[in-house]
Amino acid sequence: MSVGLAVLLVAFVVLLLLEVPVAFVIGLATLLGALALGRDGSLVSLASDMANGLDSFPLLAIPFFILAGELMAAGGLARRMIDFAAAIVGRVPGGLALINTLTCMLFGAVSGSATAAISSIGGSLIPEMERKGYPRDFSVALTATAATTGLLIPPSNVMIVYALVASNVSVGALFLAGIFPGVVSGLALMIVALMVSRGFRRETPAGAAVVEEVPPFLRSFLRAFPSLLMLVLVLGVILGGIMTPTESSALAVLWALLLVAVIYREIRWSQLPQILIQSARTTGIVLLLVGTSAAMSRLLTIEQVPQVAANALLGVSENPLVILLLINLALLLVGVFMDMTPAILVFTPIFLPVAVAIDLHPVHFGIIMVANLCIGLCTPPVGTCLFLGCGVGKAKIAGVSKAMVPFYIAMFAALLVITYWEDLSLWLPRALGELE
Repeated sequence: MSVGLAVLLVAFVVLLLLEVPVAFVIGLATLLGALALGRDGSLVSLASDMANGLDSFPLLAIPFFILAGELMAAGGLARRMIDFAAAIVGRVPGGLALINTLTCMLFGAVSGSATAAISSIGGSLIPEMERKGYPRDFSVALTATAATTGLLIPPSNVMIVYALVASNVSVGALFLAGIFPGVVSGLALMIVALMVSRGFRRETPAGAAVVEEVPPFLRSFLRAFPSLLMLVLVLGVILGGIMTPTESSALAVLWALLLVAVIYREIRWSQLPQILIQSARTTGIVLLLVGTSAAMSRLLTIEQVPQVAANALLGVSENPLVILLLINLALLLVGVFMDMTPAILVFTPIFLPVAVAIDLHPVHFGIIMVANLCIGLCTPPVGTCLFLGCGVGKAKIAGVSKAMVPFYIAMFAALLVITYWEDLSLWLPRALGELE
């Protein structure tokens, strides 16, 4: 390892431990590494690499999808999603746990945001589940983990980020590839939720086994249909060749605005400036991460880190199953200490060449990365979904972390299925002509 790479790695770890914002961690570590390598004009090079990393038309989809998610989160769509989920699974024993999971999947997919799903769904269902006999820690753990499934089911900002870094990967193909893995992850969480909640129902026989009032299916479907139509619109215009992913993201904003301000009338026009400001803040954070990560990736590429990592992994074993397991273990460790977006930006250039070397399709590898890093969103010390869930549910991190153990197992089991069953990801995009 060169001196420059050693400086970059040490600076990266130290700054993370000091709880410096991740975007600044990546930028400062890259700058220090470049200075240690003796690169002339390091500041100019860093700025240039950041600008080049942001110079991408598909990247414009991210602020639009963020704004659409903010509109839907503020627009009272959660109640309609909850009623629709209740109409589907409300009569099943343990119905509230299933409603929570299914609603988080639907809302997370429509909004494209796990945090929006936790805030909107958790605020309504966590107190209701507690009233029905479910422990608060269990309810928070279920909500936080279920919300991550929406990052696999399109539209998903992190898939756009992966497509940007991986190059020559179709966003439409990634969107399609995430549908079945997202459903598998959700089903795994539902199964575990039912198994665990049996104990609660034995302790509280009059409690949460069944939802008291299950809304009629047709009525709840019609109420939720305009929101669910978001998925059809976004995917339909992309697959039909009518719009690019960026153009479809603008359509998503228009549709979300029409829903919340005109059809449902859940927000006032006076609230729009605040929603736009919040969207701009989130977009600024994401794009700063993209820029600094692009600079770090370029420095790592110049120093041939991807080739070294590929040779090291391939030197351990020539068996693709073993290599995939090692990559997954490495990503699980990364996810514990780093949020999803910077992890994808930094580690895709390192691990993707290894995946290609063992004949893994880049689209499939992207789904593996997203599914893997979803687990990291629910683990301390930096798990965004874990901390937000504890805040919304007014629960302690230690108790929720313990309650999450069965759900960690479910998510890891789903990850193994997604990793080793390639057709689960690739069948749909191939069937619809998005892949050769």
